[in-house]
Amino acid sequence: MIFLFVGFKGFPIFQKVDLLEFLFGTNWIPSKGKFEIFPFIVGSFLVTLGALLIGTPLALATAIFLAEIAPLKAKKIIRPAVELLAGIPSVIYGFFGIVILVPIVSKIFGGSGFSLATGWIVLAIMILPTITTISEDAISSVPKGFKMSSMALGATHWQTIWKIILPAASQGIITAIILGLGRAVGETMAVLMVLGNSPVIPTSLKDGVSTLTSIIALDMSYASGDHQVALFSMGLVLLLISMLLVAFVRFFSLRKRA
Repeated sequence: MIFLFVGFKGFPIFQKVDLLEFLFGTNWIPSKGKFEIFPFIVGSFLVTLGALLIGTPLALATAIFLAEIAPLKAKKIIRPAVELLAGIPSVIYGFFGIVILVPIVSKIFGGSGFSLATGWIVLAIMILPTITTISEDAISSVPKGFKMSSMALGATHWQTIWKIILPAASQGIITAIILGLGRAVGETMAVLMVLGNSPVIPTSLKDGVSTLTSIIALDMSYASGDHQVALFSMGLVLLLISMLLVAFVRFFSLRKRA
């Protein structure tokens, strides 16, 4: 029903704009009837990919530490702290990015600091609790006999984690990454506040960028006519991208299992 609703509201734009031009053009000028969203698609992919590359290793390392290494007292402190991150409103992450990260990124890379690099860091922090919590559950659910048998054969604790526990928990870890991916693709407010919202394809980490979600949030309040229809079409594209990404990861997971 969501697909039907968004598709019904957005499809009329393709009677006025060629589909390939809409998807792969680089000019977004609603006042002149230019509705080309390729920079926003590229921005969404780059922001999501960067956040996953930064956030996934940190989240997985935290999950391994909590499940296999941390003493009980440390777990009682770290686990609630990680879970608390999931409950922080995205606008607060945006404030954190503006006040703390933007000046640091500006000093390191130059520019205003409202950039792709800042978006990566903020979004990586936001997806960390989701991936960490589910990955820890997956690691903890691996039968203890696997670990004991491996160590009885002379493997070290780290060898057991790397060669036995992580492969056994891989399906749960992949599920965690999928959920983190969904969070990253759909995030709006925090990235809107720190990315700079420039409708261009970035060429460096210091460049501003816009995503599909941020431009929809910025424009929807005042858009009308073809402009509003184009925003609904962007929402449909976002839904399709999200589903394709999840389907790709799921296919890879099933293929690996086979």
